Amino acid sequence: MIRIGVVGAGVIAAEHFKHIHANERAELVAICDIVPNLAETAANQYGAAAYTQVSSMLEKENLDALFICVPPFAHNDIEEQAARKGIHLLVEKPLGLNMAQVRQKAAVISEAGILTSTGYCLRYMETVQRAKQYLAGKEIGMVRAHRFGGLPPSAWWINHAKSGGQLVEQTTHNVDLMVYLAGGVRKVYADMALLLNRDVPGITTPDAASVNLVFTSGALGHIDTGFLPQPDDRSSFEIMGRDFRLSIDGMKLTITEPGRTITWQGTGNFYKQQDDAFIRAIETGDNSLILASYEEAMHTLEVTLAANESAETGLPVMII
Repeated sequence: MIRIGVVGAGVIAAEHFKHIHANERAELVAICDIVPNLAETAANQYGAAAYTQVSSMLEKENLDALFICVPPFAHNDIEEQAARKGIHLLVEKPLGLNMAQVRQKAAVISEAGILTSTGYCLRYMETVQRAKQYLAGKEIGMVRAHRFGGLPPSAWWINHAKSGGQLVEQTTHNVDLMVYLAGGVRKVYADMALLLNRDVPGITTPDAASVNLVFTSGALGHIDTGFLPQPDDRSSFEIMGRDFRLSIDGMKLTITEPGRTITWQGTGNFYKQQDDAFIRAIETGDNSLILASYEEAMHTLEVTLAANESAETGLPVMII
């Protein structure tokens, strides 16, 4: 039985709670949140112990794994504390807001030799895995994506210093799909602006962003994102290569080739698949079950932070 603790008891943590609880190989034994009521309510629901301090939880509980589900500004040294105790980690996206700090965490994680997974759950979608198989060995020319949605309710989210903005905190999923399916990025140029939400009290983060990418393969990419006042949420993903076009729309994958179009409708819960894969990897030691390691998530973070830097300076940013 894999004994699991969770830091954070918000919306995304609640998604993990139910999948850990439903996994017959795992036991949710401890939940920590700086808001006592949140920790206690969740702990009572799942029969776990409640904590308000990570250090206390790690000292008192014999954990095999820790799920870190905190806002990007609140990681502090949680990863380091757990890694030094040999506790395997699933860290929600984004990993942080400062690459130097994240690299320091990665060094501690590497030295500890633990397994790591991250919250890039879309990689576990059936359609994404089919796309990955289809694209193997194919030449890609262009990658395009967009994501538009409403303003999240969390008070910290509109503070750019705490969230990093929509691209870093939310649309990072879409950027990660671009990286996962088309390869690494070496150059980023971005424009961002606060346009239609200027009347939101305390807002400091842009509500519109347009980002150009150059992949290490030489392929070109572009992604638009915004939380502009709109009647609906929209998201798209498209890759164009030699004699094919591949698009992902929700759980549907469409591949268009000369003379034919192939469509797959995906099934399954990718959040559950992500958590089950991590738990199974701990149980078996099979790291290949994890599709989004800490190291891979670092590159996605670096791309989004580079976009922020480019928007601030007006210059392209190279990623080495």
